[in-house]
Amino acid sequence: MAHILVIDDDISIRALLREILEEEGHVVEEANDGRAGLRQFRKQRPDLVMTDILMPEKDGVELIMELKELSAQIPILAMSGGGRGLDAAFNLRMAQDFGANRVLVKPFSRSQALELVQEILVRRG
Repeated sequence: MAHILVIDDDISIRALLREILEEEGHVVEEANDGRAGLRQFRKQRPDLVMTDILMPEKDGVELIMELKELSAQIPILAMSGGGRGLDAAFNLRMAQDFGANRVLVKPFSRSQALELVQEILVRRG
């Protein structure tokens, strides 16, 4: 069981990930943007952060850079479906360049999300 922080401005994505992850026994915290996610991270250091890239207040790339400054070892799974004229692949490449361990393209399946989460948690071991 891991403590996972899910950061996404889309409430339906947060709800879906909460359901998927809690069914597997994980404890899930949520934040609706990068700024709130950073506050939540500082309060309780999770085992994994899952973050969207395009969000109000503080975008995912900026968040990833700040998280890595606070804790270089924190595993991060970046998610994107594209937007703002950019495709998901571009957003996710940028996220990896700034420290995301893995990426997940939206929309995603339950099995895709769980496979990546498990892979990251096993590596963190």
